[in-house]
Amino acid sequence: MKNLVPLLILSIFISCTSQSAKSLFNGTNLEGWHIDVPEMDSIPDARNPFVVRDGMLVSLGTPQGHIITDDSYENFRLEVEYRFAAEPGNCGVLVFASTPRSLYKMFPKSIEVQMMYENAGDFWCIVEDISVDNMIARRGPKTEWGITEGKKRRILNLTDGSEKPVGAWNSMSIECLDNQIKVWVNGDLVNHGYNATANKGQIALQAEGSEVEFRKVVVTPITQLTE
Repeated sequence: MKNLVPLLILSIFISCTSQSAKSLFNGTNLEGWHIDVPEMDSIPDARNPFVVRDGMLVSLGTPQGHIITDDSYENFRLEVEYRFAAEPGNCGVLVFASTPRSLYKMFPKSIEVQMMYENAGDFWCIVEDISVDNMIARRGPKTEWGITEGKKRRILNLTDGSEKPVGAWNSMSIECLDNQIKVWVNGDLVNHGYNATANKGQIALQAEGSEVEFRKVVVTPITQLTE
């Protein structure tokens, strides 16, 4: 009986963990998401840039827009595994997303965690704002900061060289707790922001010019940030 106790505890732990983690992509269809691609409003035969292929969620890159969760989330860890299928390019994960088409009549109000090749982990402020350490060095002159068109919205990440070569799978972990966001790429801490002007919202993936495959999009509730 004594030998069964550790196994019982482990079983309970695994059960609780699996119940709290939720895959946002079921591997079969796009249930739980909706598409916001401006071009699809006016061009009846415009293609949907988000498809399911070989059990993966694929952003074809064009026409540009977003796939957005129907539900909103707060205090969570988002784990994404992605790769650029053929050519290096651009994409991103948006957290705390809310009002659609708030920037350039395209981007929902949000904080973007950049996935652009060789820039993964940058923050982009999209009608929301966030602070980081060494802000001037990483964002530019304070007089030029802003959250709308024409302003310095990009906040550089902390490291270079964390991404894998094109065609290899990358892991990105994004933790959002209250008004903080921490980001890891392939295990490296690449950004930590605080004093965000939002603390909950939808999650979105971009179609931004390049084909990107996603094989994992999992959200887990958290009560503290990983150190």
